[in-house]
Amino acid sequence: MTTILTVGTRKGMWIGRSEDRLDWSFTGPHHDMEEVYSCLVDTRRGTPRLFAGASSSWLGPQLRWSDDLGETWQETPNGAIRFPEGAGATVERIWQLVPGVGDGVIHAGTEPGAVFTSRDGGETFALEAGLWNHPHRNAWDAGFGGQAFHTVLPHPTDPDSITAALSTGGVYQTTDGGASWAPRNHGIRADFLPEEQRYPEFGQCVHKVTRHPSRPERLYAQNHGGVYRSDDEGASWTSIGDSLPSDFGFPIVVHPHRPDTIWVFPLGGGDRRYPPEAKARVWRSDDAGESWTPYDKGLPDTFYVGVMRDAMCADSHDPAGLYLGARNGSVWASADDGETWRQIVADLPDVMAVKVGVV
Repeated sequence: MTTILTVGTRKGMWIGRSEDRLDWSFTGPHHDMEEVYSCLVDTRRGTPRLFAGASSSWLGPQLRWSDDLGETWQETPNGAIRFPEGAGATVERIWQLVPGVGDGVIHAGTEPGAVFTSRDGGETFALEAGLWNHPHRNAWDAGFGGQAFHTVLPHPTDPDSITAALSTGGVYQTTDGGASWAPRNHGIRADFLPEEQRYPEFGQCVHKVTRHPSRPERLYAQNHGGVYRSDDEGASWTSIGDSLPSDFGFPIVVHPHRPDTIWVFPLGGGDRRYPPEAKARVWRSDDAGESWTPYDKGLPDTFYVGVMRDAMCADSHDPAGLYLGARNGSVWASADDGETWRQIVADLPDVMAVKVGVV
């Protein structure tokens, strides 16, 4: 089987291919000098379709796709992902691209904070108006990197249910196909607020949320200070980061076959955005966050850069492959559930997104 790895950077996108997950060949840059904050390897059609959410300083954001592993690219007509007239907003970046439930369904999360849905394979998109018109929206703030829906989690079997998260605003969920959205932040602490206000209804700076399709009621979240688990699809959250060296970080990834296994990449904190002691370590829990084990074999001991929210992912092999891209342009891979690592490409621009598919 062929493993396809897409790497979105601040100056284009690179595409890697491997038959054994040891030897890799890369092409790029695709979309040279454009920011690529989101990628998707959509394998639902048999033939993989690659998506890139690219943004040009001159022309703005554009969604492109390729059906030949990047040999040629097509653009969505007229930008496709854009606000309707009268919305009073313009899409600045596409932060998230995920497949939805049903043939041709794709969801996109953008900056400013909005979610769009396509039902024709990405050729056209419609704004999720119920979320955009939510009464909380005017109070959502912008995180350090901007205000964006960076997480969109369609329920694996219920097309009317989607969980989404943004910085800074928190977790929201719809169960009626987008007509209404409710905040799902109970138990998540907002350390940057005054002590008496640190558990608000909304306003948390969520960095990433994930879940396993076989257990959709369980969610995991990496926050701006805090790692959490929910066993009731976000109705309440419990801290699971106490035994980590730091509970600040960006990515959180669930194992493709084991819903109790998750990985995080802790950073020193909001004021020290590199790993504790500047040692690159991936921490894994095999018991849903009750305990954690660090893995560092092959990773560098001098690492003064971070790993962003969508720059770590897992493939569907068994044992699972894990991939992370860093802000120094290096990409690292593991073929054994994250226990040992090797660098597969270096000296790229600042890595923002790493996504994988197997065909």
